[in-house]
Amino acid sequence: MTRLDSHKARYLLLSLAVVVLDQWSKWLVESRLVDHGPFVVVPGFLNLIFVKNTGVAFGMFAAHGNDWGWMILALLGMAALALVALYFWKTPAADRLMLTALALIMGGAVGNLIDRIANRAVTDFIDAYVGTYHWHTFNVADSAITIGICLMALDIFFGRREPAEASPPAAS
Repeated sequence: MTRLDSHKARYLLLSLAVVVLDQWSKWLVESRLVDHGPFVVVPGFLNLIFVKNTGVAFGMFAAHGNDWGWMILALLGMAALALVALYFWKTPAADRLMLTALALIMGGAVGNLIDRIANRAVTDFIDAYVGTYHWHTFNVADSAITIGICLMALDIFFGRREPAEASPPAAS
């Protein structure tokens, strides 16, 4: 197995930055916003609101007090994180866009996994809306994961790829 080269290790600093920003923002919300209700940032578009999400994306599969639900979601999160980390490990150091995408996804996954294990729920607080349409409340980790997935899609569909090497002509 090859060791992680220093160029790829730099991307792990991006993952660490996502985790730190995510955990700091959640701590700030939990310590300052819990008793004060929603905080309007941009009227008609953005509020900060404290929500404990026991489910996954968009509140799907919420545990609703089920002692096993959070554990199952944590185990699934760890498995997904392991797969993304393996993909990161196998991605060539020259594939900067994909490494950035994977680093964002790993940082977001770790941030939400910390919450899930420590609190049995993930803290969400960004409430974006237009008129009466509300997106599901999310957090910094969710944003990093979403941006990472979008970058991954861009890399997959529009990234520069080396042409496949031509096979030598078959001997007759």
